[in-house]
Amino acid sequence: MPDVEFTNLFAVVLIALLAPLLLGLAPRLRVPAVVLEIVAGIVLGPHGLGLIDVDLPLQIVSLLGLGFLLFLAGLEIDVHRLRGQVLRLAVLGYLVTLLLGGLAGFGFSAVGWVNSALLLAVTLSATSLGLVVPVLKDAGKAEGSVGQFTIAAASVADFAAVLVLSLVFSTEGGSAGERLVMVALFALLVVVTGLVVATAGRSQRLGGVLLRLQDTTAEIRVRAAVVLLVTFVALAEQFGLETILGAFLAGAVVGLVDRDAASHPRFRIKLEALGYGFLIPVFFVTSGLRLDLRGLLEDPAALVRVPLFLLALLVVRGAPAYLAVRTLGPRATAAAALLQATSLPFIVTATQIGVATGLMSPVTAAALVCAGLLSVLVFPAVALVLLRQPAADRSGRAVPQPPSRR
Repeated sequence: MPDVEFTNLFAVVLIALLAPLLLGLAPRLRVPAVVLEIVAGIVLGPHGLGLIDVDLPLQIVSLLGLGFLLFLAGLEIDVHRLRGQVLRLAVLGYLVTLLLGGLAGFGFSAVGWVNSALLLAVTLSATSLGLVVPVLKDAGKAEGSVGQFTIAAASVADFAAVLVLSLVFSTEGGSAGERLVMVALFALLVVVTGLVVATAGRSQRLGGVLLRLQDTTAEIRVRAAVVLLVTFVALAEQFGLETILGAFLAGAVVGLVDRDAASHPRFRIKLEALGYGFLIPVFFVTSGLRLDLRGLLEDPAALVRVPLFLLALLVVRGAPAYLAVRTLGPRATAAAALLQATSLPFIVTATQIGVATGLMSPVTAAALVCAGLLSVLVFPAVALVLLRQPAADRSGRAVPQPPSRR
């Protein structure tokens, strides 16, 4: 047996258990469990009380958690929604986001808060799709125009942000031109793999075997998804790209080929159970363990960065939602803007890469993560209020809404 200890991993999985349990015992406290997980890591970690250290087992499980988080994010993308005017508005909105993010980056760079304006622009450009979709479903708006627009915009933003981060700011080395060639080759390999998987899935003989083994101890569909995830992550690493790109694209491929879930309704539930039940909470708690807030707390001037980064996030990601104001109306557009500005997992990932590459200071990274935590706490709650309130006609009278389809 290797000489490793699992005490720190035990503490982390205990936090992962207690965080949602405490929230379940206090249903009025509408705080996502991920916020408690990161905060607990900050308090108990090396930069807090010093009770938990990030050792080798924790690093490995946390890395697997990051991969599974990006895999499930890719799985959320519904390619069939991305078409027509919705796709055009989503792409145009992301271009506006990059423009606004670049302006914000240059502004913060001018005062010495960031070392790379582009990295800050990319960090602010993503939307937490996994947090947005449940809010829309809770409001009964996921299948309506506001839901379709918001999900499409978040899907484009997530994919583009992961791609740009991997292409321009990879920790694997190599020039941007070399990585561009590697991305093209990797994309070609992903397409070929997707076609092979889709073709194999149409085989009656193979389909029968999958159906027979999917709910046995073989869990054949889950194993196949994990193989695809690890394969794409390993290939991305071999191509000199960020592993998060491989994980994200693996989820997107599974989501694309898994179009008919009638024969395996529990497949995605099992994947989410593996991810959210074990691996992903470890990643978030470990991210809190690594976060050093001392620079923010010791310097009031540094602490001012948090609300300003939060405002920048709202403007950079929220403002493009108003491209659809004529279609959605002012109230729904405001809700969409708040949901688009909700971001945390990608901010955590991007800041870790920024610190590792020397393009971002630990103080700036901590301020951005804190801004992301606040966005998760505040923006979805306000958006939910806006979505639940009845719209008003031009005379100011409330317009009755159809019953929610949930």
